[in-house]
Amino acid sequence: TIRPVRRSYYDPSSAPGKGVVWEWENDSGSWTPYDMDVGITIQRAYEKQHPWVDLSAIGFCYVIDFATMGQINRQTQRKRRVRRRLDMVYPLVSGTLPKSQSWPASPGTGAAPAPPVPACACPQCLLVMSVKATVSTAGTGTATLQPRKAPSAPPAAPKAPVLAPGTKAPDGTATARGSLKPLAAQGGRRQAASTPALSSASSTSSPPVAGSSKASRPGLGSLNRSHLQRLAIAQSRVLIASGVPTVPVKNLTGSSPVNPALAGITGILMSAAGLPVCLTRPPKLVLHPPPVSKSEIQSIPGISHTCRKTTKKQAKKGKTPEEVLKKYLQKVRHPPDEDCTICMERLSAPSGYKGPQPAVKPDLVGKLVKCGHVFHLHCLVAMYNNGNKDGSLQCPTCKTIYGVKTGTQPPGKMEYHIIPHALPGHSDCKTIRIIYNIPPGVQGPEHPNPGKSFTARGFPRHCYLPDSEKGRKVLKLLLVAWDRRLIFAIGTSSTTGESDTVIWNEIHHKTEFGSNLTGHGYPDINYLDNVLAELAAQGITEESLVQEKD
Repeated sequence: TIRPVRRSYYDPSSAPGKGVVWEWENDSGSWTPYDMDVGITIQRAYEKQHPWVDLSAIGFCYVIDFATMGQINRQTQRKRRVRRRLDMVYPLVSGTLPKSQSWPASPGTGAAPAPPVPACACPQCLLVMSVKATVSTAGTGTATLQPRKAPSAPPAAPKAPVLAPGTKAPDGTATARGSLKPLAAQGGRRQAASTPALSSASSTSSPPVAGSSKASRPGLGSLNRSHLQRLAIAQSRVLIASGVPTVPVKNLTGSSPVNPALAGITGILMSAAGLPVCLTRPPKLVLHPPPVSKSEIQSIPGISHTCRKTTKKQAKKGKTPEEVLKKYLQKVRHPPDEDCTICMERLSAPSGYKGPQPAVKPDLVGKLVKCGHVFHLHCLVAMYNNGNKDGSLQCPTCKTIYGVKTGTQPPGKMEYHIIPHALPGHSDCKTIRIIYNIPPGVQGPEHPNPGKSFTARGFPRHCYLPDSEKGRKVLKLLLVAWDRRLIFAIGTSSTTGESDTVIWNEIHHKTEFGSNLTGHGYPDINYLDNVLAELAAQGITEESLVQEKD
């Protein structure tokens, strides 16, 4: 898939120009930067010493309160911390900003088109653009690369670049001035001094090719390909000496690869000149194993059934938020002299929460019994009401889980079985294949936009584990996570940017079977340990397996 990219420029007096970036705290406790335009809006209000800024004017239902450094959702009244960083350094650009270019430039009908100004002034881009301009100029009015039948009186031989008298390259190659002059101008005096003086002269080493354009210029077919390749290699030597990076390349004819020191630029130039070239191909991406018949699929020893389904939300009923939190808290009569990390007000002062008021006094303070972190009871009740309301609580400071945490995964099916193929790095065992299937539907009250439809892209999703002792342990814990609706959620895809769609929920899976080109495959010696840690962060450990049996 090819997607456009862009580079944006901002005024030096703006937030990025000053190295300022605004971030908000996500549910995992890490910080996420705002989009650049949003950050600029926040910074502008901050510099004008406004007490707050409403982002609804630019399409976001948030208010940033500078007094508490918090972000308030206008719909749910949920509050998150925000912060302002000053350590982002972006490069300054002087002079006229580069213009976007379209390669190759469209040739004109009359005079030869001027070489377009590349968006980058590095020697590699200048060289490619110069060669493209040369080819475009030579090819004006030519409809085919195939040589035409020679007329009775063949034209004079076209001129080809050769070495000036008295100079000789070790391999007989040469560079031409003319269209490559911009490169020499950008290369600096030192590079120009080290390059032999070159000129154009008539040559009989290349046979003439019949056919010419209406403007009396030789056609593209008349540019001898061997000379263009020599031109590419010779100019590559100059660029390699200046430190331009290269990539492997080989000829389509299957001959030996080009010298690695010259390969990258040679390939770029040969491609620009219309010559056959092939970048060295990377290893093949293998997402799925070879086809497996039903008779080859086996159930997993020690695990009953081969399929699990989730349907409705598993909610804890009959208890108020105050009753739920009472199990996990101790009242604090003398609050410490520090901030409540939910509302950012002092614990000795009343809660700063401005949303719907819980049935708790705003000045009461409680301490979580396991981790010992202290908060306003008012803030904890509000946080619980804004969450899944499943009878569990997660400390917003250290993420310690109280009770059994469940998620908001929509209904679906999870299949699991053994297939007779080995994963890279696990040749001593077979493979556990997991197949997740979640259909699109309508969001429930626990989801971001109740009543709105959601999409489910890429299902069924196939995932893989080694059929080893640790691999089976991971599968058992994934089954617990599935039952607790923690593997998927509904949100905004970080890959496509689509909102209201099914996304992974912070428990990584391996979806690539026979390679690891995307980072989602094998071999990966740390994966099983990493996913066990991610499951533990969701409150799923070996103790959970005992609880499930009970």
